[in-house]
Amino acid sequence: MPVENVTGPVAHHAEGPVWWPGWGGLRWVDGEAGDLLTLTDDGVDRMHLDDAYLAFARPRRNGGYVAVGAHDLYLAAAPDEIPHRAARLVDDPAVRMNDGGCDPQGRLLAGSMAYDASAGAGALLRVGADLAVTPLLPSVSVSNGIAFSPGGERAYYVDSMSHRVDVLEFADGELVERRVFAEVPAAEGVPDGLTVAADGSVWVAVWGAGRVIGLDPSGAEIARIALPVPQVSACTFGGDDLGTLFITTSAQGLPSGHGTEAGSLYAVRPGVRGLPVLPFAG
Repeated sequence: MPVENVTGPVAHHAEGPVWWPGWGGLRWVDGEAGDLLTLTDDGVDRMHLDDAYLAFARPRRNGGYVAVGAHDLYLAAAPDEIPHRAARLVDDPAVRMNDGGCDPQGRLLAGSMAYDASAGAGALLRVGADLAVTPLLPSVSVSNGIAFSPGGERAYYVDSMSHRVDVLEFADGELVERRVFAEVPAAEGVPDGLTVAADGSVWVAVWGAGRVIGLDPSGAEIARIALPVPQVSACTFGGDDLGTLFITTSAQGLPSGHGTEAGSLYAVRPGVRGLPVLPFAG
């Protein structure tokens, strides 16, 4: 299937794409720059967050958005407003926040990792609408993508250094019964961000391998989308019909001059449609 380079290399480390009509369509982050990017008809708009790192952002149910920095959570009341610090998530200076999302109840699920990716130094946290923080999964190495099935009864989750995608049941508001959904052998790259389609298929960015893989609800591979750059970081469905898969890429870890299009946003039509993003209730 044909893949389109939408933006050219506009970011060093692009991550966390999210489609939300209320903020104008597609947004994603340039993590190490601390920038929130918005795709416009004229190109890309940038909003800078005064933080050492910008991990991801999600819309809020009542307008505005939530953003997660290196150690803090930020809130904005409007889509074009620079957010303010609202809660502390991590105190350890050797650890920073990474990828995340929201659960069907509107609580933020935010993962962390050590700056040096030390095994077991990260965690998956839950942030309620009242900004209370609850640890969910301790001893995570590189907490990455998390997304829910169409009915909201299960979650798919990546701890990248495990080289697998896990699935958990979402029962009575809790994530339980974690088990292996699919494995990505080390020789075939590292699983990173993911998204779920309306038909229940799971789409996983594979870092270091230059591809996104599609998995059916049993975990079997059903599609492989090749990208012209190796560091594929995350993906999400968007467009008016939620039928376009937007894919972020990164130049992180690449030698100078290698992969000149790294950091570009790509788009492809894989033949399935996505789900609306779950917003934050806080």
